[in-house]
Amino acid sequence: MAGSKIYFASDFHLGVPDQQSSREREGRIVRWLDSIKKDAAEIYLVGDIFDFWFEYSKAVPKGFIRFQGKLAELTDSGVKITFFRGNHDMWMFDYFTKELGIGVVSNELIIERNGKRFYIHHGDGLGPGDLKYKFLKKFFRSRLCQWLFARIHPNFGIGLALAWSRDSRISSRKKEEYRGEQQEWLVMHCREVLKKEHFDYLIFGHRHLPLDIKLSENSRYINLGEWINFSKYAEFDGNNLELKSFEERLSK
Repeated sequence: MAGSKIYFASDFHLGVPDQQSSREREGRIVRWLDSIKKDAAEIYLVGDIFDFWFEYSKAVPKGFIRFQGKLAELTDSGVKITFFRGNHDMWMFDYFTKELGIGVVSNELIIERNGKRFYIHHGDGLGPGDLKYKFLKKFFRSRLCQWLFARIHPNFGIGLALAWSRDSRISSRKKEEYRGEQQEWLVMHCREVLKKEHFDYLIFGHRHLPLDIKLSENSRYINLGEWINFSKYAEFDGNNLELKSFEERLSK
């Protein structure tokens, strides 16, 4: 029987920077999921769960079987799990829904639980600036781009994508630093959202830096960080949301 708490985590980036460290991180994530399974009613995994993911009609990237097995155990026990497409795993289609009963969200999701309103989004392409990525995001999410990539043999297509991923900023293992509110695009985006309607919690990944910023008397911006340098997650107990650590460690 599922519990009553809601959990949020993001940016596992499974697959990089190498097999050994990814496998160690996968084990840590599985231990975290195992630790919350009795209390969890819902789990939201807010994007970039995999550093690369593409679902061919008859094939998916190999690996991560322990993680997927734990997800199956949780959904089978009645825990509701929701995935968000991130900028690294935006080519996630219906595999997890059909195989594991996991819902997949492309953009923002608005929910209300116990009188609290949540705005949840991976965070890529929001706020001012980064026009190059916003253009690329539209192309990568287009049916044409997905159709073209699907024509590439998985051995080559997935290999090429993984090689590209190893050059990404998360693979460098460098810790992000807070830039100040005028340079934090997601904070600026949150303030624009709050001009239109109220949310108690605005929750994102993507930024790779755990943050808990008070935006107003009753609204907070939460960034979940990533799991290479941090092992952060958010827990909502029905009354309050708290950013917590699980076996937090620094990669050397």
